Amino acid sequence: MHIAIVFFSATNNTRTMAEIIKDRFIDLNAKIDLYDVTTEEARTTNLDISTYDAAVFGFPVHSLRAPKLIRQWLGTLNGNGMKCSMFFTYGGFMVHPSHFSTAEILKKRNFTVVSSAEFPGKHTYNLAGWNAFPDRPDKREFELAKIYVEATYRRFTGEDTNILSRLDQNIFSEEQLDNFEKLRYKIITTLPTRSGQDCCMCGMCEKLCPTQAMDYILGVANPELCIACLRCVAICPEEALKTNDTRPSWNRKLSMSNTSEIKLNSQNGKIYL
Repeated sequence: MHIAIVFFSATNNTRTMAEIIKDRFIDLNAKIDLYDVTTEEARTTNLDISTYDAAVFGFPVHSLRAPKLIRQWLGTLNGNGMKCSMFFTYGGFMVHPSHFSTAEILKKRNFTVVSSAEFPGKHTYNLAGWNAFPDRPDKREFELAKIYVEATYRRFTGEDTNILSRLDQNIFSEEQLDNFEKLRYKIITTLPTRSGQDCCMCGMCEKLCPTQAMDYILGVANPELCIACLRCVAICPEEALKTNDTRPSWNRKLSMSNTSEIKLNSQNGKIYL
């Protein structure tokens, strides 16, 4: 069986899980191709999904859904009835309705969704002061990924004829979800910037930016394009790019979520079949 694993990964959590999932599928004698669609160039390169027997889509959770640019990109695909699965990485707070939202897009694009999973991973805003899942994903996620792959493969091959039966539905309106997306900028109030400091001018921040928001010459992100994924901050070899300090918002976020740092970081992933 030939399977495409398609993923978006700004700060490496989703890439890590995509690699683990790939290796387990290979153990089951599947042929796997990995597609990283994090950059705009990769998303505009035609992906002929029809050449595969099945597909796995992996994304981070941004404000309760897959990133907007990914939701839009998925809308350009045509599954032609192909079986697919999903997995998400998340930073410890709300996961839903990311599964339901993405499944609905895939169904509209003629995919048959057979399974889904979620895996904890260090929060993007840890790069600026938070402490959510600082050492995740770890062996807990890797072991869960093996179980997820085995169950998914049985459904891909037809050994298990079931499909994904039920997901927590969207309790928010699209307008509410769009407003939640804007709240990212209530925490990252200063978009990535070099603040005029010198760097080696490698240009990686601009080249690998998912939305082409970063100007490496000026060392600032375009606020009209930046999605606060902090990929540029994560990949800068000199740690020259900075945002505002998010530590003051950390305890507020825990309080708003009625949780503690210990409780939050003790969460485990989950499989949906």
